[in-house]
Amino acid sequence: MKALLTLGLLLLSVAVQAKVYERCDLARTLKRLGMDGHSGVKLADWVCLAKWESSYNTRATNHNRGDKSTDYGIFQINSRYWCNDGKTPGAVNACGINCNDLLQDDITKAVTCAKRVVKDPQGIKAWVAWRNHCQNKDLTEYTRGCGV
Repeated sequence: MKALLTLGLLLLSVAVQAKVYERCDLARTLKRLGMDGHSGVKLADWVCLAKWESSYNTRATNHNRGDKSTDYGIFQINSRYWCNDGKTPGAVNACGINCNDLLQDDITKAVTCAKRVVKDPQGIKAWVAWRNHCQNKDLTEYTRGCGV
């Protein structure tokens, strides 16, 4: 019985752990999903953005006290504008997605929503971390050695 309980707890802990991408694995995945050059944004910009927004963590969340919104997933997509978490006052949900879908190990839905975000007038500048850490910087290190 003790062994079954231990196994159950182990399986539960594995089920809630996030996928944290390695830099090159993320670069290859984003390339495969059509992010390189999407809306004029280079692959290195996306990898840099993910590094500084979530440390490549698919299950990252950040609660914003000011407007009571939450940022979700590898790109930290905000519940005020882009997804529905059922608790953000006045949410728009421009991606037409449940915010929990942005926390999956399979980042296809997060990529689709991020592509929608960059089509808005702000483009990639919508992400503060990109403006603070990636804009006007040499980003070659983010894709170097990845074969992309």
